[in-house]
Amino acid sequence: MTVAANLKIIHDQILAASARRPLEYKDFEPRLVAVSKLKPPELIIDAYEAGQRHFGENYVNELVEKGTNQNILAKCSDIRWHFIGHLQRNKVNKLLSVPNLYVIETVDNEKLLSVLNFSWPKFRSQDDLKLKVMIQVNVSKEEGKNGCEVSKVSALVKYIINNCKNLEFVGLMTIGMSGYDATKRSNPDFLQLRECKQNVSKEFGIDLKKIELSMGMSNDYEHAVELGSTNVRVGSAIFGERPKKDI
Repeated sequence: MTVAANLKIIHDQILAASARRPLEYKDFEPRLVAVSKLKPPELIIDAYEAGQRHFGENYVNELVEKGTNQNILAKCSDIRWHFIGHLQRNKVNKLLSVPNLYVIETVDNEKLLSVLNFSWPKFRSQDDLKLKVMIQVNVSKEEGKNGCEVSKVSALVKYIINNCKNLEFVGLMTIGMSGYDATKRSNPDFLQLRECKQNVSKEFGIDLKKIELSMGMSNDYEHAVELGSTNVRVGSAIFGERPKKDI
């Protein structure tokens, strides 16, 4: 199967899952983020030429390399990069230098927010352009997974609103429990993130429609869409299995 054929299958499945959603979610179409980590630029260009625009990367160095790749810059002028990996404060400037950086989905503490807020004006192309950020939440409470505790979400949103004039809070992100069988019942991690969204909307008076939910990957994106995800991150189902990363 080609990348273009895989994208067609996934888009069709997203549309089918969207049709199964409650009426309250019918006003938006979920965004597909093609996770291209450890994949060559040629496949990114193939996906772009098939109509894909949003791409996700987990490693800062790899995103910098691809984001500044001359072929990608020449052939993918409207590409939009999502950073979806753990971000260390000492790599913020390197990440913010990437052309067409669209959103950072994995912010989980005030110190990182503060550094992003301070650094972004040095890189933004327009004075009024804010950097989009999502708060990553470790709803499954699994060790080894990044993200803040559910109880810290409100404080982080408040910190963005009150202290980060250069950042725009756009939503919440999570990685669901590993190996969860969605055929049993609704994934409790996705339900909890949805509840976080409702609480944030109520506490800060933010329209529910303006708070994104980034949840769902190759093995569970259809289920996530059914539960209200606005942003699904799919890699292997598009590009095939990944090689192991050299350590």
